[in-house]
Amino acid sequence: MKRLSRVSFYRQTVEDKINPSPFFCLFSLILHKYLTTGGTTLSTRIGLISDVHATPEPVAEALARFKEQGVDRILCAGDIAGYGEHLERTVALLVEHDCQAIQGNHELWYLDKHADEEDTPASRWFRYLPRVIQLTIEGKRLYMVHASPPDSYVDGIKLLDLDGNLIAEEKARWTERLQGFQHDVLLVGHTHQVFCEQLGGTLVVNPGSTRFNHTCAILSLPEMELKVFALSGKQPVKFWNWGINQARAQIKRVGDK
Repeated sequence: MKRLSRVSFYRQTVEDKINPSPFFCLFSLILHKYLTTGGTTLSTRIGLISDVHATPEPVAEALARFKEQGVDRILCAGDIAGYGEHLERTVALLVEHDCQAIQGNHELWYLDKHADEEDTPASRWFRYLPRVIQLTIEGKRLYMVHASPPDSYVDGIKLLDLDGNLIAEEKARWTERLQGFQHDVLLVGHTHQVFCEQLGGTLVVNPGSTRFNHTCAILSLPEMELKVFALSGKQPVKFWNWGINQARAQIKRVGDK
């Protein structure tokens, strides 16, 4: 190998900074990733959110956490619209951070409800979103759908009881339903449950709702490891249901009187 003099090496280093070679770019990316992950891993990290429901504050917090953790990409499993009052701000955040998202049932309802109105940035983006995203990352095949495969918006995967405990019968039922599913990771939302369960040959992940479960997550591949983060200064809620939580709130109000 030809050795460079100090002057030649300095000149080459400066030229690389001005017109970086592919090797220099690759080395820089690897070094950045190594440093931002605490020097512990070079795996691919994927930021996961779902059911953000037009509420930008927890979304912004999740995105900041993803940046801090050095994620390589961000995925959102649908239901960007609904419940909240700040849809355009929420969509702007997701677009600004290059979030890959899919449609949920609330996006369909939103488009149908506003079909005769003038387009907005949110409605234009919703029309662009696919029903399903399939990726291969670090040799692992990932499939993202809002409720359940192949492309359901409403047939959600419910594995937890009201207290957030795993229901063995539901795990067995969904394991049977997913037989023959040719993906290593299935990412879903819709049910407002937080879980990461191996069902047959597939790791099924629901990161929960940023608004209702107060959670986001980071999936590391190829390790197939998930870490859940709390949002909004609140404890994560593993199971959230609109009707049940309204009833609980009413019972609490009566009890406090």
